[in-house]
Amino acid sequence: MRLKKAIEEKSVNLMLKTIFSISILLLLFSCNTSVASEEKSIQQTPPNFILILADDQGWNGTSVQMMHNEPGSKSDYFETPNLELLAERGIRFSDAYAGAPVCAPSRYSLQFGKTPARLSLIRVGMNTDHIDHEGFTSIPRALKNVNSQYRAAHFGKWGMGSEPSVLGYDVSDGPTKNKDGHFINDKTQWIHAYKEDPKNIFSLTDRAIEFMKSSTEEEKPFYLQISHYAVHADIESKESSYAKLKNKPKGAQQKHTGFAAMTLDLDEGLGILLEKVKELGIEDNTYIIYMSDNGSVPNIPGGKKYEKSYNYPLSRGKWDALEGGVRVPLVIAGPGIKQGSESATPVSGTDLLPTLIELAGNKESKLTEIDGGSYASILLNKNDADISRAVDGIFFHVPYKNGIALKRPHSAVRKGDYKLVKFQDDKSILLFNLVEDKMEQTNLLADLPDKAKELEKILDNYLVDVHAPKWQEGITWKKTPLKKINSNY
Repeated sequence: MRLKKAIEEKSVNLMLKTIFSISILLLLFSCNTSVASEEKSIQQTPPNFILILADDQGWNGTSVQMMHNEPGSKSDYFETPNLELLAERGIRFSDAYAGAPVCAPSRYSLQFGKTPARLSLIRVGMNTDHIDHEGFTSIPRALKNVNSQYRAAHFGKWGMGSEPSVLGYDVSDGPTKNKDGHFINDKTQWIHAYKEDPKNIFSLTDRAIEFMKSSTEEEKPFYLQISHYAVHADIESKESSYAKLKNKPKGAQQKHTGFAAMTLDLDEGLGILLEKVKELGIEDNTYIIYMSDNGSVPNIPGGKKYEKSYNYPLSRGKWDALEGGVRVPLVIAGPGIKQGSESATPVSGTDLLPTLIELAGNKESKLTEIDGGSYASILLNKNDADISRAVDGIFFHVPYKNGIALKRPHSAVRKGDYKLVKFQDDKSILLFNLVEDKMEQTNLLADLPDKAKELEKILDNYLVDVHAPKWQEGITWKKTPLKKINSNY
């Protein structure tokens, strides 16, 4: 009996151990399956993208120091506390460039990933009949090709030919221009005025929020571009913003209180948007990109002009391919981006399209005839090396005389640490090492003739390859269809 009882107890214990072991295995399998399922769900959830595009805001036009070892890369007067918070959450680029030193060409390069030289769209006021607005791959079209559920909206200044809907935007303000954001092109543009909704900052933000809310409710990923009219003239601000800054000591270069107040209002609009992203619960799956379309105007009344303009320590400003005209603030926050980081890799507005495509999940981009390359690996802290582009370099093309700026037609290329500027009227060359000389004060042509020849050849070959508009005396490139002008490389 005792032996039989012992055998029975041993059998029961063995059975209990077996059941316990199986239960543990099932639990572990369930947990692993759940984690794997969750990870798969996260990977399959397309991210949202928000691009906040400021107008005419220089590299140092904010209170975020874009370059850690250059105090002059932030304003000594303006305040942008919400952009500071965004930079703390993400990455800032010390060497970010607009596609052009003026708005329309720059905005085109953002949408299509092509330089103004390739697009033959090199200045404001050009006829755009030659642009294939319907056929070129735009940001909305590209994202919808990755995932058909994407929605796209554009609010604010369009500043391009055609209409946002033609490029794939589902919602927009239409083909708006500077005048829609309160602009009169005369000296009165610099006279400060109080407005409850300066430069439409807050009404734009309200419409953007409604779009985010509806997209979130429909559980659809979205691309949202808010192209602000600020900080382009006319100078407007809330009275409270002006009052906050009027007694603050002015900066060494930046001195216009109304301009500072308008900058503060723009930043407040950013803050409202960031708060709503958090409130909607989409912060962890949304990339927020803050950038400007070109550098600051170099002759704002009250400040020093041109060589020591609002863009100082960068030289000159809007309308020029020198650093003050094309280097701009760029701050990006979002999933996978290391907080409070900085990259010195040169990036351009033309790089945005391929970058968004990769972040959206398409790592095998099939874009053709574009000039940009993806910097997603930099954002995700995987690689901070040079970006792979079809042609190695960042190109600028200004083939016309401008009565305000350099007054001479010129082109430029940035490759690595060096930048070459070539004037088209007399073929003269400037060569700068931007790491050592961001002010572009020392022409290295005589010291580094081989480097100059290398970059000049890259620039000349590129302009020929893309059949860029070619400068001729008397050509303004304004309004007349390009085929009638018939002047290309």
